[in-house]
Amino acid sequence: MKKEMTISELVVKMIEASGGNLHDIRHFMKVYAFAKTIAECEGVSPNEQRTIEAAAVLHDIACPLCREKYGSTNGKYQELEGTGLTEAFLEGSGLPEEMISRIIWLVGHHHTIAPVEGIDHQILLEADYLVNADESGYSAENILNTEKKLFRTRTGTALLKSMYESKEK
Repeated sequence: MKKEMTISELVVKMIEASGGNLHDIRHFMKVYAFAKTIAECEGVSPNEQRTIEAAAVLHDIACPLCREKYGSTNGKYQELEGTGLTEAFLEGSGLPEEMISRIIWLVGHHHTIAPVEGIDHQILLEADYLVNADESGYSAENILNTEKKLFRTRTGTALLKSMYESKEK
């Protein structure tokens, strides 16, 4: 039986696969850090923690292909293309099949905000939004609306408020 890849090994492999795109690397590393933090503070199980962290690392795996194929990294394109890429990326990872299936599902739904299907999905959505709000310079109105509409975890909500509350005033 093959040894399971660690999250750090997935990070290294994802950086190698990024083709040196520093924006993409910085983005997924920030989402990973927020997802890890939210998940730990929310007290998810060790299995959910690994699943969330792996999905956060891989969530934008389709961006390079989407830029090339569609000229856009629109979320729906990422979800469409991301599942197959994630499946291929995780082949031979030694991760349990159930975990791989869930990671693939999360990558394929990381822009789908309704319905939210599980704490892992919720945390990935929140972590990605925290990073996108900064990188895309979202307005105070967008942040306030998203807080009400999307954020459900105590930790994610606290992070959003800590990071953007002054922008809302």
